[in-house]
Amino acid sequence: GGNGSRDGKASKNNMKTVASIALLASSASAFSSFGAKKASPAPAAPAFTVDTIPGAIAPTGIFDPLGLADKADEMTLKRYREAELTHGRVSMLAVLGFLVGEAVESKTFLFNGEVTGPAITHLPQVNPIFWLALTAGIAKAETQRAQIGWVEPKDVPFDQPGLLRDNYIPGDLGFDPLGLKPEDADEFALMQTKELQNGRLAMLAAAGFLAQELVNGQGILQNLGF
Repeated sequence: GGNGSRDGKASKNNMKTVASIALLASSASAFSSFGAKKASPAPAAPAFTVDTIPGAIAPTGIFDPLGLADKADEMTLKRYREAELTHGRVSMLAVLGFLVGEAVESKTFLFNGEVTGPAITHLPQVNPIFWLALTAGIAKAETQRAQIGWVEPKDVPFDQPGLLRDNYIPGDLGFDPLGLKPEDADEFALMQTKELQNGRLAMLAAAGFLAQELVNGQGILQNLGF
């Protein structure tokens, strides 16, 4: 009887030992699996590179004779693109301002016939009150753009001035009153390219308008025979 009792206790002890080992093994396996998940993942490919950037059109690709894009990291390339888009948008407004300003001179309630002549002579003729309104509008727009696209100065490392937000797409300020922004990534890239091309053309056109009016002192519409 004693032997049977001792054998039963030994069997129970063996079972406890096996169960403990199994529990420890499963725990170790769980920690091992957890550790594997926390291992350093493969670095993600940059989302903004010279190979994927919108606006690179065949057969020339990116027009970059100085090689600035090739030397730039992803964040620098984003800043380049932000600057190009901003200049392109300003130039599109400038071209429109040249044509409309000269077409309606002396015919608008805003200036009441005070502004005449080629567009390059309009600014000195503008009422100072207009300058105040224009300055306030530009300040508001630029402040909003900075808040959307840039990291707050207090969070920017001293060696990375002008740091853009990681999730910010250059030029995407959320201004889309007509709801034209596509949801499809490919269509969005195509629309970005179209805007860039129009902006680039506008930069050349605005420079041409300025040069032409400086040469002969006549407005663009007058040069075109209107």
